[in-house]
Amino acid sequence: MVSEHTSSSHAQVLVASNRGPITYTLGEDGTLDSKRGGGGLVSGLSAVDDKLWVCAALGDGDREAVRRGVGEEGVRMLDIDAEVHADAYNGIANSVLWFVHHLLYQTPVEPVFDAEFRRQWASFETYNRAFAEALAEEAGPGAAVLVQDYHLALVPGMLRELRPDLRIGHFSHTPWAPVDYFRLLPDDIAEQLLRGILGADRAAFLTRRWADAFIGCCTEILGGTGRTRIGVHGLGADADFLRRRSHEADVDERMAALREQVGEDRKTIVRVDRTELSKNIVRGLHAYRTLLDTHPEWRERVVHIAFAYPSRQDLAVYRDYTAAVQTLATEINAAYGTESWTPVVLHVKDDFARSLAAYRLADVALVNPIRDGMNLVAKEVPVVSDHGCALVLSREAGAYEELGEDAIVVNPYDVTGTAEALHEALTMSGDERSGRTKRLAEAATALPPQQWFLDQLEALRQG
Repeated sequence: MVSEHTSSSHAQVLVASNRGPITYTLGEDGTLDSKRGGGGLVSGLSAVDDKLWVCAALGDGDREAVRRGVGEEGVRMLDIDAEVHADAYNGIANSVLWFVHHLLYQTPVEPVFDAEFRRQWASFETYNRAFAEALAEEAGPGAAVLVQDYHLALVPGMLRELRPDLRIGHFSHTPWAPVDYFRLLPDDIAEQLLRGILGADRAAFLTRRWADAFIGCCTEILGGTGRTRIGVHGLGADADFLRRRSHEADVDERMAALREQVGEDRKTIVRVDRTELSKNIVRGLHAYRTLLDTHPEWRERVVHIAFAYPSRQDLAVYRDYTAAVQTLATEINAAYGTESWTPVVLHVKDDFARSLAAYRLADVALVNPIRDGMNLVAKEVPVVSDHGCALVLSREAGAYEELGEDAIVVNPYDVTGTAEALHEALTMSGDERSGRTKRLAEAATALPPQQWFLDQLEALRQG
């Protein structure tokens, strides 16, 4: 296992996550190009001096950068064996832990925890240990270490054994499964995961509901949470960035193109998601189809702008789901479309500027996940919308805790109920829509990314 870094050792603030702030692409001529990412952690860390970000090399470009000693100050990228990483990331994190916390299993036939699972779990342990060892090596005396998400659930416990002097925090960006569902996992694995996170001084979650579920699992399986303190930090939208970025020239260009596709004097129902199973895109399309059936007055008067950006396409179940989304959108357009009206405008190529354009155009935002740690789209659309929008929101999204009062709340499994919610949203008066949008935007931006990170750091340091 090889790891290189361009940082100075003994940092006082360290962050660990599977994906880092920078990605390298290897060109055919052997050149390496770098691209910097965004998001709450990148923004939050910008306010901190003497920091180090430990992350995994995710592709050939990243691994080549590590081997050449190419890097960025303040980032240590770990070149974990590609097969070990694939087992840990796709085999365990995305195909087991994600499925458990989002309640995605078809339990009559899955999961099956067999010898192959145990082999992959060993890789998950190896992957987590690589992070723990790198953090132990890099951290200064008494440093604060913030470990991110389900991929690295074992790191706090491993790091605690190596460096008992450190202040260790773990943050879960996903929901946490209720105890009965969490116990689908083999007993020893369930206990190992909980003890891994309880190696932290502080374990934090996006909502009180997810925190309580974690406490419930610890109480039932281990008898309690020990000395680990539990916190809640609801990540908000970055209003200043979104408002500035959504009025740049490329967004205006995409707005013009979308307006042409929608047509004059038509309302828009907007969704922007990855084709992630938990996002519930297929039921959302069925609800839109039901709306056109049960309220035919909306035919030719509304367009569903659906951006479904492919996710985890190296897993067959995700490829199948992406195909199902495309098939259903095509069927709706064939069944209801006319020469001058395309009922569903579907885009599957990721385009952030186009997403912002759709946010600005939205009369209705549809956010109907089966289960979601937070869901920032629900928070971003009210901030960016030009004329105010009605939010149709699943009660199973973490954002429901903060936005539910001013959203039209739905059971994500109830297609008929969601169709009626869309009708209610489309017929909402302008004054009510404007008032709700203002309150939604205020709630959505209460804890912007930088403050979200700094609050966690301060709580961890306070003990």
